[in-house]
Amino acid sequence: MSGNSLKNNLAKVLKEATELIQNTSNLSDLEKIRVQFLGKKSLLIKLMKSLSSLDPSEKAAAGKDLNKAKVKINSLLANKKSSLENNSQSKDDDFDLSMPGKASSIGSIHPITKIMNLAIQILESLKFECVEGPEIEDDYHNFTALNIPDTHPARAMHDTFYLEKSLLLRTHTSSVQVRTMDENKPPIRIIAPGKVYRKDSDITHTPMFHQIEGLYVDQNVSFANLKSIINIFLKSFFEKDDLNIRFRPSYFPFTEPSAEVDIEYIDNKGNRSWLEILGCGMVHPNVLSMANIDSSIYSGYAFGLGVERLAMLKLGITDLRLFYENDLRFLKQFQSSKT
Repeated sequence: MSGNSLKNNLAKVLKEATELIQNTSNLSDLEKIRVQFLGKKSLLIKLMKSLSSLDPSEKAAAGKDLNKAKVKINSLLANKKSSLENNSQSKDDDFDLSMPGKASSIGSIHPITKIMNLAIQILESLKFECVEGPEIEDDYHNFTALNIPDTHPARAMHDTFYLEKSLLLRTHTSSVQVRTMDENKPPIRIIAPGKVYRKDSDITHTPMFHQIEGLYVDQNVSFANLKSIINIFLKSFFEKDDLNIRFRPSYFPFTEPSAEVDIEYIDNKGNRSWLEILGCGMVHPNVLSMANIDSSIYSGYAFGLGVERLAMLKLGITDLRLFYENDLRFLKQFQSSKT
């Protein structure tokens, strides 16, 4: 190859490269052009290898021309790359500020929390003070101070989550009532909402659930007072003035007399039945005595209700486990609920 021939080929390469670079519209194609003209197997490299075949008097001039072409192509590539990047950034910044944003899903209060808040609101309107206590309890406050004997089934390992050093996960919020009576003198009028734990799991039970327990201790407190409060609470909660309520004799170690409270339930087919809703009774004299409250002067009543059970009845849920499976299809049903 002669010097003139190499020069003509170099001019063709430079012209072709210039046209391709000017006409390309994206960075990916620009990179392909770079490889085509400056890569290890490019046309420019082939021309450089042909220098060895030139006459010595032509090599110096041909080498300079090749270097100029390489610099020119590199410069064209750099300028084009900068231009494409600037255009891309301008497109990203070019948006309509008046366009509405994408709708986002807004979270809501869990249905169990809604039901608990509703129950607390009603009871606070009846002049009960809301108090809290520890979820990790000792044996005394959870059992002994509530007149629960050592042989009672509630203390069994298969019912209670025991920890170290006679500690356990509380099985009811009655322990908060005990602590309140230990630290305060009558009159005492409190509710104790919170989580409790028992070894039980099926469609109507979970190992962790929520309770609200109420306590009223003062002079001349009677079972009639208890019945009145329960009636007012249930009719307000279910928003039904003609709700049928009945009290059945029952047994709890910490109350005497004790009762289970049922409400009349009508299913979708019109069938009537009774459903247990809560337990209650007059505070046992032994419980008052262990709290250093004179049972000859003071009396009191206590009641306890399961929040999940109330939620199932209020919301028409048949499987308690649905509340805790975190299925958004289920939970979103209550997103706009006022309950």
